[in-house]
Amino acid sequence: MTHRRGFFITGTDTGVGKTVASCALVRGLRARGIDVGVMKPIETGVGDAGPLDARALREAAGVDDSLEEICPLQFALPAAPNVAAAAEGRGVDLGSLSRSFDVLAARHELMVVEGAGGLLVPIVDGRDMGDLAKQFDLPLIVVARMGLGTINHTLLTLREIERRILKLAGVILSEADGPLSDSDRANLEHLRGELGPLLVGEIPWMAAGEPPAKDSIAISSLIE
Repeated sequence: MTHRRGFFITGTDTGVGKTVASCALVRGLRARGIDVGVMKPIETGVGDAGPLDARALREAAGVDDSLEEICPLQFALPAAPNVAAAAEGRGVDLGSLSRSFDVLAARHELMVVEGAGGLLVPIVDGRDMGDLAKQFDLPLIVVARMGLGTINHTLLTLREIERRILKLAGVILSEADGPLSDSDRANLEHLRGELGPLLVGEIPWMAAGEPPAKDSIAISSLIE
């Protein structure tokens, strides 16, 4: 039977702190004694140093899975996967991504998969990140940017998840753009009220390389 325990991390936008949140989640799960496998199925903007998001995930998980297993598709152009693939004259085989996921999922107790960008980021014609989450059969965790516009972006993402009948595990708020203004904090308080029990974590602004606090994500509510 295919292993389907885990979470698929998506964002309300690009650069919202998905990798930081994903790594915090992985470390929190490991602290509970859970063997966590990680995957970044597609990473774009990959330079000479390799897939940096995938490397961060592997380090957080403490696994010896290869980067090729963790990140099967790597593209140089920092763009949507279909655009980045076309720039290199390559295609995206969703079936190969599922096969890679199944190999890792069979090896680990639980999987944390980080998508690229947001839910509607295109992968191939007619298929997007939301379709990949459904293909992997994992509940979504949405990472939302703290700041101006977050109410609209977050609620639109949640309504799209509901419209497509996808599983939702919760929302993590990320202060990815730096310290908030007073008006941003007032906005954020409204969003907290809108989310209620769906809010499973908050990651404040941190210095480069500084890990989030261990209690920044409510691991208990997620694994229950």
